[in-house]
Amino acid sequence: MNNHLRPASRNMIESILVLLLLLALLLALYQVLHLFFGVLTFALIFSVSFHPLFERMVRWFGGRRKLTATLYAIALVAIIALPVTYIIAEMSSHVRDSIHWIRDVKENGLPPLPAWVVNLPYIGAEINTFWLHLQESPKETLTTHEQPVRMVLNHVVSSGAGILGTAVQLIIGIVISAFFLVSGEKAVRPIRAAVQHLLGRKDGADLLNATTMAVKGVSIGVMGTAFATAIVAWIGLKIAGIPFALGLAALIFFLVVIQIGPLVVWVPATIWMATQGHPGMTVFLIIYGIGILIGEAILKPVLIARSGKLPFLVLFIGVIGGVAAWGFTGMFKGAIIIAVFYTIFNSWLERKDGTHSTQAAE
Repeated sequence: MNNHLRPASRNMIESILVLLLLLALLLALYQVLHLFFGVLTFALIFSVSFHPLFERMVRWFGGRRKLTATLYAIALVAIIALPVTYIIAEMSSHVRDSIHWIRDVKENGLPPLPAWVVNLPYIGAEINTFWLHLQESPKETLTTHEQPVRMVLNHVVSSGAGILGTAVQLIIGIVISAFFLVSGEKAVRPIRAAVQHLLGRKDGADLLNATTMAVKGVSIGVMGTAFATAIVAWIGLKIAGIPFALGLAALIFFLVVIQIGPLVVWVPATIWMATQGHPGMTVFLIIYGIGILIGEAILKPVLIARSGKLPFLVLFIGVIGGVAAWGFTGMFKGAIIIAVFYTIFNSWLERKDGTHSTQAAE
């Protein structure tokens, strides 16, 4: 009897070892690709969102996919590079202004605060008190507030570095998306064959369709929200008479795509308007900015659910849960995971219903 059990036990041990080796390889693969998740996320967003336009351009250029992909990548990189270049140019001009201001302070001391800052409700008096202490004894005041000042400076530096790093990821993602679009159906063929081999033709096709719909829904939701927010922001900036409205709107588009939001641009623009002595337009920008935030929060899940062609609640839970768990790339991870689970669950229910129907007929 033991002789009959030994080959089976050996086969089981070998299967377990192969499974453990496969799991170790998958874990190593995850660690290798983890660094590129942000880049691949952007590549997915752009390739899915611009696929219909890309195919139309291919027809315009007589089927030359590589030429179309090159023009597509150059155009998108230029659009992304414009706001980044604008940020760098503005930062360099502000650095020069700061150097001149520091020299002036060394010679003449700190100037008094503008009246509108002193008259700000709730915080104006505290800011004025701190400024007066800073004028009288700058070293002691800065020593007292050293930790908060250092935290603010670190936050500003890390945020700026994060935005520039995300811009680089975005540009690399555009280039990779061009390769995805050139490959077209060839890029998906090995994945489709593997999934259908594992799950069967019908279940594999359903699973791939659900995954594609989830990715498409999130991609179109992100890009559509960014475009709509940028256009609405441009209209508001033009009404308020803010300089460089188009460049700021392009910057807002970039910030909404990377999930930072329009406040990074809108708050400084509102403060600048207040410093120019236009209280009416300042109030308009505040109300308009709140409207933009509310519209962005409502529009994104609606576009994601409508574009993904999956139940609204399914994609909504996946996107929100994914963002809470993994950040920006979690939008796709959460949507794909819950879409796959939803498809497998429905497939299982259909099989159960089919089995019960067959038994009842017999």
